[in-house]
Amino acid sequence: MKRWLFVIVALLALVGQANAQRYLPGMRGVEFKGGFVDGIEKPTNYYVGVGLSTYTKNGNRWVFGAEYLSKQYAYKEWNIPKAQFTAEGGYYVKFLSDASKTFFLSLGGSALAGYETSRWGDKLLPDGAILRNSDSFIYGGAVTLELETYLLDKIVLLLNARERALWGSSIGHFHMEFGAGIKILIN
Repeated sequence: MKRWLFVIVALLALVGQANAQRYLPGMRGVEFKGGFVDGIEKPTNYYVGVGLSTYTKNGNRWVFGAEYLSKQYAYKEWNIPKAQFTAEGGYYVKFLSDASKTFFLSLGGSALAGYETSRWGDKLLPDGAILRNSDSFIYGGAVTLELETYLLDKIVLLLNARERALWGSSIGHFHMEFGAGIKILIN
């Protein structure tokens, strides 16, 4: 019995108060997210990312993060992998929320910069053809629509859709991403 009481008290201490205030200035959260790129198809094209959110005094937030994007292109019977590593800095404006402050809808704009590689630098294909796409630095921006819903006072579920526009890339300028993530508030 004491063990169960200890577990319940420990969980309550980790979760925080039942009616915590949300979107307070200076609050920070660590985000982990992932999802699909340019639709769900075979082979699976995906992205994963990590970020830090800092809330401003009017309920908006700054987001800084890093992202890895993997996309496969068909060539004969093989798939040629392309990978992008990007850093992000952006500002998200909250424009809709419910009365209980459980759901928040934000629109954000971000600047992106990073590096793109084709087949991890190996340009010789299995059939002897040479891949002409070169590895390069990429830059551009993204527009994001994000829904946040509080599962607990310190744990937030993220659902997002984003359009990335990157120049310097040999796989196209525009990529649509949609996915989900978790944000853990750290203060």
